[in-house]
Order: sequence, then structure tokens, then C-alpha cells
Amino acid sequence: MLGAVLCRVAAAVVKPRKAAATPLPSRSSPLEICPDPKILVIRPGGIGDAALLFPALKALRDAFPAARIDVLAEKRNGGILVGCPFINATMLYDSNPPIVLLRALRKGYDIVLDTEQWHRLSALLAYLTRAPVRVGFDTNDRGAMFTHRVAYSHGEYEAKSFLSLVTSLTGVEYGFDAESRFIPPLASDGAGSSPLESEIARLRLECGSLVGIFPGATVPERMWGVESFSLLAERFAGAGIGVVILGGKAEAEDGIRLEKAVDGGKALNLTAKTYLMETAAVISLLDLFVTSDTGLLHVAYGVGTPTLSLFGAGIEEKWAPRGASHRVINKRPPCSPCTRFGYTPKCPYGVKCLGDITPDEVFEEALTMLASVEKQPSP
Repeated sequence: MLGAVLCRVAAAVVKPRKAAATPLPSRSSPLEICPDPKILVIRPGGIGDAALLFPALKALRDAFPAARIDVLAEKRNGGILVGCPFINATMLYDSNPPIVLLRALRKGYDIVLDTEQWHRLSALLAYLTRAPVRVGFDTNDRGAMFTHRVAYSHGEYEAKSFLSLVTSLTGVEYGFDAESRFIPPLASDGAGSSPLESEIARLRLECGSLVGIFPGATVPERMWGVESFSLLAERFAGAGIGVVILGGKAEAEDGIRLEKAVDGGKALNLTAKTYLMETAAVISLLDLFVTSDTGLLHVAYGVGTPTLSLFGAGIEEKWAPRGASHRVINKRPPCSPCTRFGYTPKCPYGVKCLGDITPDEVFEEALTMLASVEKQPSP
């Protein structure tokens, strides 16, 4: 409600700057505005959104090789952007909102891309930068804040939706390669030099195959449950498969429980022990990653690790990884999916959509994948 009011006030009071060169039509060359623009990309939200933004950031860098590209993000998703080769800097607006936001408003950006899909305040911020070119999704009455309005569909894969924002600037239709890694290799990928990688190498030597598990989720309606993950981890260990448990502080207790469910030292519990990019590097060393519809699912896809994901509340067409090395278990009850624009209503059915997925079913699917799907090579 506040966002709607402020957007109307801003449109009446604030006047955007004029472009330094010819204003950029929706299908013209990006060089018509200037060869080295200052670009701001606004990315609030979770880890998954930031991970799936990488293809669009690369397309933006390819289109504007001399540009300065900054990303305005949150603490919870900014970590995945650390070391991203396509951008110049990441600003975390919730680290010190008055200072960071004021700095963003004063930088004189030429182009602003708002990648938020629904909430209005990011669109308001894009408008208040007074940038002559402002791009965003035409949802929830946000379009008046933008010079380039882009349609948004729940039936389109999210990474492709982000690419459509860049298309509105360049006129180039970007494809999405479902089989290739899209988060570039990290500094420690495969180096074998860090203590974490040494631990993983030890576990691989003992077990051969390694499966990663993330038991958490942002909302309860996306949680498969620690009981189910514990039974799954126990089955992996019984088959001689090593288990790497990942997560943050919120998953620390679940990590201990999962570790105890695995006999013979076949588990490596890394919950609350790694930064986000370290977690991504660890995932890149695994043979398979199993989780529900979570941010780390998209990180795993991005770093090229095969995934087995459990869907219920989320829109599979929108969020499930593509490609031959990725599989989804989705029971598709009549009430599923129920999530729209990041909001998941409280489930009156006890999250039956995920509860109907059994550990045995996931285990058998994982075994099939480990036997038939080789890890995607880095491009």
C-alpha cells in the first residue's frame, strides 16, 4: 500500500534526467545511449533469484563491455554475487539503508534494471535514480516507473525472464542453455587446496559417490522435513554413498540430526560452517544435490551439479532446473502450486504435496541418476 502511494507521488514530483545521447528505444542498439553507461541492477529477494540472474548479467556485460555495472542486493542474496565477473560492485541496501540507498540515488546511473517481479518499492527506487532508461517487469501497477516495460509470465523459466529485461535494451533475443553451467568457476573449484576440499576428497576416497543434502527452506510449505531427509541420508550411507550436509545457522540442528543418522563416518556436516560462495564451491564438487524448492537448488544448477528437487508449493515450470542432468519429483495435487510472486499461503493440508514423497522414492531416483547421469563439464 505504501509503495503504491509513493509511486504515484514520485511520478508527479520527480522528473527523470534526459539521456546523454539519443534515448534508447525498446529494440535499438545499446550504444545509442552511450558506449560506457553506468548501470544499476536491483535484485532484492532470495538466493535463488540472485543465482538465476547470472545469465542476464553476462548478457548485459557482453552488450556493454565498457560499462560500470553495480548490483543493489540484500545481505541474504548478496553473497552469491561475490566475485561475479560480470559486475563491478555489489551494494547491500539492508546493511545501512539510508547511506547505501542515498549513494545509489546520487551515482547518476544511465540505465537501471529492476529485476523484482512484484513489490513496488524497488520500482520506486529505480524511478528515484532519475535514470533516463529504466527497465522492469510490468506487474502490480509498477509499469509507470519504467521507460521499458517487460511482460512477466509464471510459465517462463526465471532465468529466461531476467534475460528478457536485457532483450528490452538490446533487441537481442537471448537463449538459455539448459545444459551448461552459468555460474562461472569459483576460485576454489576443484583446487583441492582448502581444508573443506580436503575433507570432501577424503570422503570421496572412502565412498566413491557423494550426494549433497540441504534440508532447509525459507517457508515451512517448502520443507520436506528433517525426518524424511534423515531416512534418506541413512539409505545413502547404507549403499556406501557419502553424504555432505549443507545449510546455514537455521539448519544447524537439522545438520547434527542428519549426521547422527549416518553410520560409519560417511557424512560430512557443513551446516553453519561455510559462506555462501564456499557452499557453492562445495556443491560444485558433488555428484548429486538433493533438496526441495530452495535457493541452493538454483546454486547447484548454476555450478553444474546434477540436481534432484522436490516440488509442491512452487511452480515447477518457473523454478525447476532444466537439462538432462536434473530431475524433479512433483506429486501435483489439485492445490499445487500455490506460490505466486514469492508468496506462499499457509497450507491447510499439512504440506501433503511434499509429505506424499517418500524417502524410498527419492533414494531410488537418486540411485538412477548416480548411475546414469555424469556431472556436467565446466564450459
